[in-house]
Amino acid sequence: MTDRRDQAAVRLTRADLDALPNYVPGRSPADLARELGLPEAIKLASNEVPYGPLPGVVEAVAEAVAGAHRYPDMGVVALRQALAERYGVDADRVATGCGSVALAEHLVRATCLPGDELVYSWRSFEAYPIIAATSGATSVQVPNDGGHGHDLAAMAAAVTDRTRMILVCNPNNPTGTAVRRAELDRFLDAVPDDVLVVIDEAYREFVTDPEVPDGLSYADRPNVAVLRTLSKAWGLAGLRIGFLVAQPQVAAAVRKVVTPFSTSMAAQAGALAALAQADEVHRRCALVVAERERVGEALTKLVPGVPASQANFVWLPLGDRSVEFGKACESRGVIVRPFPGDGVRVTIGTPTENDAFLAATEAALG
Repeated sequence: MTDRRDQAAVRLTRADLDALPNYVPGRSPADLARELGLPEAIKLASNEVPYGPLPGVVEAVAEAVAGAHRYPDMGVVALRQALAERYGVDADRVATGCGSVALAEHLVRATCLPGDELVYSWRSFEAYPIIAATSGATSVQVPNDGGHGHDLAAMAAAVTDRTRMILVCNPNNPTGTAVRRAELDRFLDAVPDDVLVVIDEAYREFVTDPEVPDGLSYADRPNVAVLRTLSKAWGLAGLRIGFLVAQPQVAAAVRKVVTPFSTSMAAQAGALAALAQADEVHRRCALVVAERERVGEALTKLVPGVPASQANFVWLPLGDRSVEFGKACESRGVIVRPFPGDGVRVTIGTPTENDAFLAATEAALG
C-alpha cells in the first residue's frame, strides 16, 4: 500500500519540475548570527536598500490594515493613476502585480503557449527559467558576453518563428552590467514586430551612466513592455509591489491573467505613500551609488574582471571559487549571494556593512 501511495504522489505533479532549480532567497541573518554566536550578522544577499521604509509608509500601511477584513481594490485604480501621472503615461497602459517578477510571469502567460520560446541572456535573473518552465514555454538562454552583459546581437540571432517574448534585464541581475542606447536601438529594430520585448528595469533608479536609456522612452513601440518595481529603491520589498507600462492591449491582457486581488491593500497604500517621497528616494539612491563606486574600486584590487555596476549590487566573477568565497564571508558574519560556477553578487549596504564585507573579502582573497 505504501509503495502505491508513493507512486501516486509522484504522478500528481509534473515530472519536468524535478529538474527545475528552486529560487534561492537570501539567508536569514538571525540564523547565521546564532550559528556564529554573534550579536548580529550582515545580509548583503537580497538587493534590499538598508535605510528603512520611506517617511509616511508605515503610517499608511497601518491605516490600511484596519480595513484588512475587506478586499483591496482589484483595479488598483488610485495607484495606477499615481504611477501614470509620475511616469507620463495613460493609466490604461499600467498594470500592477506582486513585484515585477510576478508581472514577468503574467506576461509569459499572456504571450506564450506550450512550446513557444522565451529568449533571455544567461546568466541573468534566476527567476526567468522558472517562469518559462512553469508557463510551458521553452527557455532559450543566450550566453552573456565577455564583459558579463547581454549579447544583444546574439539574442536577436536566436529569434525564431517560435519566439514570442524576449527579456532584457537592464541593469542585469546579478552582474550589474547595463545595455546602452545605441545597442538597444539596433536590437529593437532587428526584432520582429510580433515578438514582445520586455525591458526589466528593477534597478533603474540606481543608473548613473547617461548612455543607459530609460526603458520608458521605448514604451511607445507596440512590442515593448517595461517592468519596474517598488521593492528596491522605493523600499517596499516586504510588501511586494511592481508595475509594468505597455501598450493598452498588452496591459489589459496582463490585468486579465493576474491573480485576483494580488496587489494587497497594504501594498497599494504603502506604494502611494512611497511615491510621494521621490526626493528622499533620490537622496538614498545617491548614497547607494557613492558606496557602490567605493566598494567597486576596492574590489578591482582584489578580484580581476569586476564589471562596472549600474545597480545596487556588485558582481565578483569568481567562477568555481564562488561557493567557497560565500562560505568564507559567512564565517565572518557577512551573507552574500554565490551563484555556483559563475560568481558572487553582493548588495551595497551601509558604509559599515560594506567595510565588513571588504574586510571579509580581503581575508578570503587578499
